[in-house]
Amino acid sequence: MILPGTDPQSVLEAARRIQAGGLVGFPTETVYGLGADASSDQAVAGIFAAKGRPANHPLIVHVADAQQVADYASSVPPFAVRLMQAFWPGPLTVILPRREGVAAAAAGGQGSIGLRCPSHPVALAFLRACATGVAGPSANRFGRVSPTTAQHVQQEFGDSLLVLDGGPCEVGIESSIVDCTRGRPVLLRPGVLTRAQLEAACGETVLSRDEADELADAENTAPRASGTLEAHYAPNAKVRLMDAAAIQTALDLLGADAAHIAVYARANVRIQSAQLLYRRMPEDALATAQQLFAVLRDFDAQGARLIWIEKPPAAPEWDGVRDRLARAAAS
Repeated sequence: MILPGTDPQSVLEAARRIQAGGLVGFPTETVYGLGADASSDQAVAGIFAAKGRPANHPLIVHVADAQQVADYASSVPPFAVRLMQAFWPGPLTVILPRREGVAAAAAGGQGSIGLRCPSHPVALAFLRACATGVAGPSANRFGRVSPTTAQHVQQEFGDSLLVLDGGPCEVGIESSIVDCTRGRPVLLRPGVLTRAQLEAACGETVLSRDEADELADAENTAPRASGTLEAHYAPNAKVRLMDAAAIQTALDLLGADAAHIAVYARANVRIQSAQLLYRRMPEDALATAQQLFAVLRDFDAQGARLIWIEKPPAAPEWDGVRDRLARAAAS
């Protein structure tokens, strides 16, 4: 059941379902989330069951404001405070030491917890009405393409799930995740926020996961984080990343026989087959991020078996898109 997120009564109904231990699909500026009361391990178990997600894979807890951080985190280092001041509400998740006895299931049983305050007005109204943190991974089956519309969520879980409709997501890929539990900020998952932006905000060098792992025993110090599996965000079709010349060469070889193939590229390619699916990738990284998951879902819906995607530029602003495509192609 899809309800308009701009209707206060719909928001209250969604909040009542959360408070009763149920699940709700809700919009954020990044992707749609599948929400449950983060303080209820039983409710959170419903998320893992619905998604088919391993119970030791942590979820991000969404909060209405920074004041709620103290409900879940035992400490907050100064650089994490500066990050939240700069980017909350917004597409940033911070991982902090978890308060003992709080949200254990949402944290995947580990001693840290990921927290985010989204900027979407429907999400904020929903979170305020819930009066509790809402554990909310992307509202899709585990490992598959994230949803960026209410209709995508309904396609994943059917009419029985209440979904608040907040329109298409403005950002389109998941939040940047910064681990703040190791004494220095570590970027575990890139998003639309670049390392340069994060560093300017927190006043410290932001390490990559690989750089941080070189400085410490990663097995003992690095928390698991949402959306960081090597294979993730995958459509049903097989994804292959290629440069523009390789795409054109392959299309020329296939000629009119290029059936069940989709191409997503910035380059103008010569197409000889009426059966080929083609979408032009924007030159702008933010615009590409906004439409990326919707494009992959649309290719699936049109029966593509292979998706050839032009490799994104190496510029920092493309890090989030490049990360999602690499994981999609690894499946």
